[in-house]
Formats: sequence, structure tokens, C-alpha cells
Amino acid sequence: MAAGGVVLAWQQDMVLSSVVMVIMPILLLIMYLIVRRLVPLYRQGQELLDRTGELIREQIIGANVVRAFVMQGHETRRFAKANSSLTGNNLQSSLLVAGMLPLIMIVVNLSSVAVVWFGGHRVYDGGMKIGALTAFIAYILQILLAIMMAMYVFMTAPRAAACAERLGAVFDARPSVQDHKALQETRHGRPLEGGSITFRNVSFSYPGAENPVLEDISFTARPGTTVAIVGSTGSGKSTLLSLVPRFLDATAGTISIGGRNICSMPLDLLRRTMAVVPQISHLFSGTIADNLRVAAPEATEGQLWEAMETAQAAGFVRALPRGMDTEVGQGGMNLSGGQRQRLCIARALLRQVPVYLFDNSFSALDFATEARVRDALEIALDGAVVIIVAERISTAAGPARSWYSTTAGWWPREHTCSCSRRLPPTGKSPSPNRRWTTRHDRFARRRSVRRVLAHSLPGPRVAAAVQGADAGRSCGHLRFCCP
Repeated sequence: MAAGGVVLAWQQDMVLSSVVMVIMPILLLIMYLIVRRLVPLYRQGQELLDRTGELIREQIIGANVVRAFVMQGHETRRFAKANSSLTGNNLQSSLLVAGMLPLIMIVVNLSSVAVVWFGGHRVYDGGMKIGALTAFIAYILQILLAIMMAMYVFMTAPRAAACAERLGAVFDARPSVQDHKALQETRHGRPLEGGSITFRNVSFSYPGAENPVLEDISFTARPGTTVAIVGSTGSGKSTLLSLVPRFLDATAGTISIGGRNICSMPLDLLRRTMAVVPQISHLFSGTIADNLRVAAPEATEGQLWEAMETAQAAGFVRALPRGMDTEVGQGGMNLSGGQRQRLCIARALLRQVPVYLFDNSFSALDFATEARVRDALEIALDGAVVIIVAERISTAAGPARSWYSTTAGWWPREHTCSCSRRLPPTGKSPSPNRRWTTRHDRFARRRSVRRVLAHSLPGPRVAAAVQGADAGRSCGHLRFCCP
């Protein structure tokens, strides 16, 4: 519309058109200067808005912690500081936008006055007719109206550009674990029927870390057995478990299921082969039945109750006024920690798969409930590969084979060795008569486990490679490697 107005005005009178040629660059310069200042302000405003929202979320979720430590004043000052920064940013951008309109209107009105002034003189001198002047003024108004419309677009464009940049950063992010292109055709294949899970010289390091979290780990978990990984906080238990469904990829070594390397399997196919109970018990908004059917959308009501019976969750669900139709708050906030854990266990049990992974999934249960859950799982998961991460010795007391980890390394809880001398965790020469066997009674075994877990090697973190762990192999020395 502005270009058409310029052409028509030029045809009416070339002399008066020079006014338009002068006014348009001035208008564009004003808009450019203001927009150039608005873009960084809007970008900064989005970051400040995120920060303020994050603070509000933290304070709402941690309200009891704030009250317990009488930190209301401190949190109020934190929010006031973040809010004042956001307010200052919004005021600056609003003042620029508000000042843009008066500047544009001043230029527009001055241009109209200039056209009437110079046009009147040309009409008086006979160089222009009154009709042509009237048409020229109409064309000028058309041009200025188009510029004002463009001005409103440019006012919103900087904010849209800042939002688009942030959205682009999210859309451009790529997962660290991806399928190879050659595997895309088999993405929706049938899940594996089962098989042993084998770690062979597996190591893992986080990007930028000085020392590896896991180094040279080797073991085999066979169907019908339970492997428990017990150790102190930060020893890499959950990291090791995350390697199986490929939430993380090992930096060295191979992991196979049923003799097939998991890196050669599509992610969907691999993850349909297992059920995972995460360390953080997360439930979605909706009913209890909806949350359970996340694992098996076609599950019947009877199957839901059966899974909850095994997970020892049926009792408290029946006690609820609406039973399985009870609404669950965001993240399961209206349920206790133990109730959320049992529902997550029940959700995993609904998937009939050959591999079950429990990442510290009994930490919120009392000893009696945990014992009942473990006894029920032993029956329900007979024939499956079960890997449990735990921090309590009682959780690992039942499994047929357990591996213990500390910040010092990894070694088996029970093992029969035919050698007369055994390298102990300390690395010192042991007594000739001292040997770890599977013939300990329960009390002696737990006492030995406590002694092993209480021990730590001197110096930096030590990674251990467990050799000869498979059933039927005679020698199982522990080889410790200091990085």
C-alpha cells in the first residue's frame, strides 16, 4: 500500500514527492533505532520471566522447608530482587514502545503540514491544481497509514523474535542417545523374547568429568535370577542401571541382551523389552487407573488389581473413597512417598517383559512392607531378569546373586573361589584361611557385607573389574585398577 501511494504521489507532482522521500527515511530510522533496542530487552525479559517463575515454583514446592527454617524473609527478598529486575526490564521496553508512537505521529503531522504549505504555494503560483493537491494529500495519508501499520508489527516483532530464539534452541536440541539411521526400518519390530544381560568391560564417564563413574565392569544377569546393586551415595549404581535401557550410552565396553548388543537395537524395541521403576516415583495427573495403564493401555481392571496386590498397593487403594478412580495430583503430591513407590511398582508389573529394573524403588517402604513386596515379586517375576539398585542391606538380602558397589569399586556379595588365597578389598595380603564363600549363614553373611561396605580404599576413586562372576566358573578374583 505504501509503495502504491509513493508511485501515485510521484505521478501527481514530482516536487512535492520530495517531501515523501525525506520523511520516509526518517520514519524508518526511528523504527530501526527503537527495534534494535527492544530486541535485547525482550530477550533479557524472557530470561528474567523464567527466573521469576522458577523462584515461585521452588517456593511453592519447598514451602514446608522454608517454614521449617524460618526463611520467609530471605525468600521474600529473593523474589523481590528477581521481580524488581523483571519490572525494570518491562518498564524500559514499555517506555520505548510508548515513545515510538508520539515520535511517529510528530513526523507524520509535520509531513502533512509540509505538503499543505508547499502545495499551497504551488497552487498560488499556478504550478499545481487544487484537485491534484487534494489527491496528493490522500496519497500521503495512505503512505503514512501503511507506515503506522508496519510500526505496530515492528513493535511486536522483537518479542516474537526472542521467543522464537528460545523455541529454536529447544527444537534444535538433539538427544545424546539416538538410533542409527540403519535401524529406523525396524523401529516397530517385536520385542525380544528374553535372555541374559551381559556387561562386558563397560565404562562410563560424564562429559567433562575428570574420572570415570564406572570402569571395566563385567557381569552377567541370567533369567530367573535377581542382581542387587548396593552401595553408598554417588557410587554409580543408578548410572549403571541407566545404561541398560540406554538412557545413557556406555563410553567403553558392550552391553548385550540375549547375546545382542543393545546399541544395535532400535530404542523403542529395546525399551519395550523391559519395565523400569525410576528412582523418583513420578505419577501423572489423572486417576490411579490411568497412571497404571501407562504401562499397559489395554489392561483390564482385574489385571490392575492383581498388579497392585503384588506391589502391596491394593489395600490403601481400596480404602480410598473412589478406589482406582481417585484423582492423582500433579506428580502424585496427594499420596505419600511409599504409596507412590508401590503404584510405580504396580505400573511396571503390568508389562509382561523379560527384564525388570528397580532403581532404589523400596527406599520409602517400611521393613515389613518391603519384605512382603520382595516376597511377592520373587513369585511374580520368576523367570525374568531382575536388577535392583538399593542402599539398604535388607533389600539385597534375598537375591540369589548380589553385586555391591561403593565409591571404592565393585565386587560380588557371595562367591565361591577354589583358590587358597583371595585378594581382599584392601589390596593387602589376606590370611591363608580367610576366604569368601557361599556357605555363610545369614547372620555371618550380613556381617561380612557390612564389613565390606564399610571399607573404602585410600586415594582417588578406584574402579574394579569383576572377573569370573558367571555361574559355573571356578575362579572369581577381583582385579582393582587405580586410575
